Amino acid sequence: MRILVMTAVVPERDAIQRGLGQDSRFEYALAGVGLAAAAVNGAVELAKADYDLLIIAGIAGGFVGQADIGSLVIASEIIAADLGVELLDGFSSLDELGFGTTRISANTELAQRVTAALQAAGLQALAAPVLTVATATGTAATAAALAARVPGAAAEAMEGFGIATAAQQRGVPVLEIRAISNAVGPRDRDAWRIGDALKALEAAGSVLAEVL
Repeated sequence: MRILVMTAVVPERDAIQRGLGQDSRFEYALAGVGLAAAAVNGAVELAKADYDLLIIAGIAGGFVGQADIGSLVIASEIIAADLGVELLDGFSSLDELGFGTTRISANTELAQRVTAALQAAGLQALAAPVLTVATATGTAATAAALAARVPGAAAEAMEGFGIATAAQQRGVPVLEIRAISNAVGPRDRDAWRIGDALKALEAAGSVLAEVL
């Protein structure tokens, strides 16, 4: 297999690479921060070679009651949660407007297999929808609105849908793995545990190398 691993920034790349080790199947590229940069850089990287799998990896916010800090979320679906229009009585997605889709399904069998392997290794992990947003959530009201918009959503990040869209265009299956560094909601940097999330991402890499 030839597998492309994309992260937003260098510390995420280094963490997952430490876990994956010197396995020659894996190649690495940076997506940049945000949906637009991720889509462009994803398309550029995928055009360089034929890949069997694209792994999106990084840290993320976790929805309270769904994913604890330090846990891992494997995307069952990758959703652009704020791509649409705001109305007086709520929000309508591109799907509801008939202008496209905001949802990309993951490879269900692979997501479940990876989740089970992570759990068997003693890591806290679940498969659930992962949201991609243009603006990271900073209030309890927005967190509640997103949780209501996508029931069961477990994590929020800023790149997944962009990279996954590029992969979908080339017919490359996608696996998104997020390690939780903070709770989605009011931004309290003192409560963030980025180091713990990066350690969880590294541990996930060790398991991935055996599963794939």
